[in-house]
Amino acid sequence: MDINEIARRAGVSRATVSRYLNDGYVSQEKRELIAHIINETGYVPSQQAQQLRTGKSKLVSIVIPKINSQSVSRMVAGITDVLNMAGYQVILANADNDVETEIEFLNLFGPQNRVDGIILIATVLTPEHFEVLGRLSIPCVILGQKFAGHPSVYQDDYHAVYELTRLALRNARQPSYLGVLEEDEAAGRMRRKGFVDACTQAGITPLPQAQLTVGFDADAGYFGAEKLMDTVPGLDTIVCATDDIAFGAMMCVAEYGYDVPKDIQVTGVGDSLLSRIARPSLSTAHLHYRTSGAEAARLLLNRIAGKHSVQEDVKMGYEVYARSSMR
Repeated sequence: MDINEIARRAGVSRATVSRYLNDGYVSQEKRELIAHIINETGYVPSQQAQQLRTGKSKLVSIVIPKINSQSVSRMVAGITDVLNMAGYQVILANADNDVETEIEFLNLFGPQNRVDGIILIATVLTPEHFEVLGRLSIPCVILGQKFAGHPSVYQDDYHAVYELTRLALRNARQPSYLGVLEEDEAAGRMRRKGFVDACTQAGITPLPQAQLTVGFDADAGYFGAEKLMDTVPGLDTIVCATDDIAFGAMMCVAEYGYDVPKDIQVTGVGDSLLSRIARPSLSTAHLHYRTSGAEAARLLLNRIAGKHSVQEDVKMGYEVYARSSMR
């Protein structure tokens, strides 16, 4: 079965079937007839032939920092919601938190138009990223960070943590912070800045030893909280850069015989499913990860089609949920 046979059965020209397959103009009557025959025969057009005709592979690469992340999975779900509806297939490339691997993926997919576009879910952006992205001949959208010169979709990390900290400080005198590496502009630097600025506005200066940089997971939160309780006298609040860090911190606080939130308040960021069902439930900020993925996909499709959106940088909103881990 090929395009000529589809045309013969439908009683139309080969060019009409080709226009149908490539979303060109075909009358509604002929469109329905061709669709019926394709469904009846199970015909699948050759991807290579389509690429030769249109110059498009109908493939998009999503480069992700790690696979075992709720925020990343929610973003990928939003991306694929939009791309699937547009008839695109996805190549998922997991860099496993390795910058060199991430650069290799960008170099792999960029040349020779192997894919029509790239969505980079970014954490740490280096001079090497600037260099390779500047050489790309295909559209690329940055998701998770604001990146000058490229369309970006990112969270309001600063205000999310600022607002959470401000609420926690209504009943706190000795706050602390468990954050992630500052090279991560969004989750690292901006979230920590939100914490520090909220403390400053409240007339509180956190002790130097009360601000630690840890990993992204619950184990890092556990050991970070353990160190805080050993070194920060009168510790009564732990603001965490992620929900996972906060879960580890809550476990540590409980195992040391303290009550959350009576003795020590704990907050996170992300509004993961566990944050709602844990006991105590976790006070956190909901970031619109899935919606941001959908926005990034729409931006990319526009650029693939040669359309430049008026709004090339999209900052997402957030909601703060003060649950039972906060007094």
